[in-house]
Parts: sequence; structure tokens; C-alpha cells
Amino acid sequence: MITLVALCALGAEKILANEIKRLGYKPINNAPGRITYTCDESGMYRSNLCLRTADRIFLQLKSFKAEDFDVLFDSVLSIEWQDYFNKDVHVTVDKVRTHHSKLNSEHSVQSMVQKAIYKKLGSVWHMEVMPESGYNSKVRVYIENDQVDILLDLSGNPLNRRGYRKDGGVAPIRETMAATLLQLMLWRRKTPLHDPFCGSGTIATEAALYAYNVAPGFGRRFALEELPIFNEKQAKKIREEEASKIRPDVVVRITGTDIDPQAVENARANAERACVTAGRALQLIGDDSRIQRPDFEVADFANLQAPYPEGMIIANPPYGERLGDADQADDLYESMASLFVDFSGWDFGFITSHDTFEKSIGKKASKKHALKAGSLDTQFYMYKKEK
Repeated sequence: MITLVALCALGAEKILANEIKRLGYKPINNAPGRITYTCDESGMYRSNLCLRTADRIFLQLKSFKAEDFDVLFDSVLSIEWQDYFNKDVHVTVDKVRTHHSKLNSEHSVQSMVQKAIYKKLGSVWHMEVMPESGYNSKVRVYIENDQVDILLDLSGNPLNRRGYRKDGGVAPIRETMAATLLQLMLWRRKTPLHDPFCGSGTIATEAALYAYNVAPGFGRRFALEELPIFNEKQAKKIREEEASKIRPDVVVRITGTDIDPQAVENARANAERACVTAGRALQLIGDDSRIQRPDFEVADFANLQAPYPEGMIIANPPYGERLGDADQADDLYESMASLFVDFSGWDFGFITSHDTFEKSIGKKASKKHALKAGSLDTQFYMYKKEK
């Protein structure tokens, strides 16, 4: 068994832990913004390919207690770094986080860990100077209450970069955050879903990938694939297994609208790329089925009418950071109250950093959930009918 660490948005830890369990792996610890879990070797690739709400996946190389730099250096030096890198590797300790620990200088910890890694590699490979002409592998260090975790990045680019979104428009929601909102709302594929502020179409596209059971990582590569520990034969098998789980036959009603024609054009293009990628995944198992695209149209939310008696609206409406003015946000949210009339039988979920949202829209949420969206502290306001 190996130990992995998955990062996520602050507030999404429970959602991610449940995803990890559904993959058959065992969460053993959680901290703000990350879940530690155990799995077999195949979990390194499958986690990157399949987890919808994880931002990055790391392999935990070592966990130890350290209250001084000598112990830190010797412990990092003892790791068999040569097993994880090629001889032309460029290793970067890209981030250090320390909390309630005697080793509290992040810069000093970063320097010491980097020094220990290169000393070990130079000693084993008999090199005084590393060429550093190859892949840039990243190492991360977390220190909590003097417990040090040394982590190797298996993802590379953050996992929200699925590969389908070429133009995100203004302040788009992250793909991993969109997936989190869908889980928080307990959305199911049989429920009609609409986003009246679709922007680049991320919520609708993530809903389509979820509804058709398409693993979100099919359209990209991962840092793991550049490392000697990568098992290409195993990865191919995993991709075929996950492709066989895609459900192109299900009936799904996912739509999005936006007042901006360019945004709608971008949304269509992004969703098309995502669905083409899903189609290519199906071809791995000899299936030429086509994934239904979400339907996007140009429309003002004020002119919309519910196409079905029941359904769900999930949206990332413009707020102060995008409108540029808090008063504009207030005016918008006040006018959004019409949605509760026009979609009277529907459930609603709105994410915003605007702390007077409920007052502006004139309706108290049935549930709120705090989430860290990038650098923004946001709330997800949920309005759900009693069943």
C-alpha cells in the first residue's frame, strides 16, 4: 500500500473524501484543504484520472517528526530519491507550509530539503553537478505540530485544467469547484439542470461529464507519466476500465444561458471539446457512441421560463469582483429574485463572495456552505424544496 495526499478547495474536504471512498480507497487523515489516504499502486494514476474535486495528487514519500534542521536534513536524505527521478531531472521544492511547529521558517525549510535531495542524488549518481535539463519535478513539504510530510507531485498542472476549456472568459469558476457544487447540491442526472449565467459553460460541462460518468482526466497528461515509477501498461488498463464505465445511453437535460453571445460561443466550444474527449475515450474500447452536448443559448435570465415543473439551477452569478462594483452586484441579486417565481418548482444553488446575498435576493437560504474559491472567501447558498 502507498499513501497519497489529495488537495482540494477549503470547504470541499468531505466531498473529496467521499469521492476517494467511492474509488475504493481509504482516507486516513484530513486537514484543511487536503485528504490523506491509502491505496494500491494503481491509485496513483486512477486518482489523477478520476477524482473530480481534487486539485492535485501527491505521493507521500516520508512522514516523520522533526524539531530541528539536522533531523529534517537527515530524514529527507534517507529517502531513495533516485527511484523517483531520471538523471536529468530538475527538482523544485515549490511550496512549504508550516503550522504550530518549531521549524517555522518556510524559506529555510525549502532550502534544506532542496539541499538534501540534491546531495542524495549526486551521491548515488556520482554527479557533482546535476544537468537539470529534463522534466521539472515538484516536491512539497507540510509541517504540522512538528510532523513533516514530504510529498511528490503526481499531477503537474492542477487537475482543474481538464484540457477542454480554452477560453474561460472573465473570472471563470474552476472546474473542480463546479464539480464540488454539483455534489453539494446532490444533483442527479435525471434532474434537469440549468445555469442562467453560464459564462464559459464550466458548470454545465462538468455536469455532463458527471452524468455520463466520464472520468475528468481523459483529456490530459499527468506529472506521474514523466517519472520512472509510471506503469504505462497499468495506466492503459485503467483508462480502458474507466472508458467502459461511460454511459452514453442515459437521458440528460443540461442547459445554460448567458446574455453575452461570446460567452455562449465559448461555452459551446468548451463543451464540444469535453464531449469529443469522452468520445475518444470510448473509442479505446471500440465504442463509437456520441456523448450528448449541453445546450447553450443567448438569453437574459429575466426572460427565462422553466421548461420542466422540477429541476435545479446552479450558477456562479457575477459579483463584486467581476462587476467591479458592490452596488451593481446588489442590483443584480435583487433582480434575480424573479428566478424563484419563474422556476417555482426548482432547487437553486448560487456561489458568491458577496456577504449580503440573501438580503439582496430577498430569500433566506435553506443551507449555506463556505468554500475558498481561489483567493476568494465565498458562500454557496442552497435553496432546496422539502421533499
